[in-house]
Amino acid sequence: MNKEEIGKAFAVRRETLDITQARLAKLSGVSVHTLSNLETAHGNVTLDVLLKVAKTLGYKVTVGV
Repeated sequence: MNKEEIGKAFAVRRETLDITQARLAKLSGVSVHTLSNLETAHGNVTLDVLLKVAKTLGYKVTVGV
């Protein structure tokens, strides 16, 4: 998946769970600005941020070669 696809998947999952960006940001321990950047594929978020938000949304992140 590329960052646009990840951002869209996170936004759709958040909306499905009926959680605001502000609430998800608080639950994940990231800023709303950072979460917005992740969902819209703007800038570069860290792996730490990606993992925090993914975990909060119930996603498991795997890396393959």
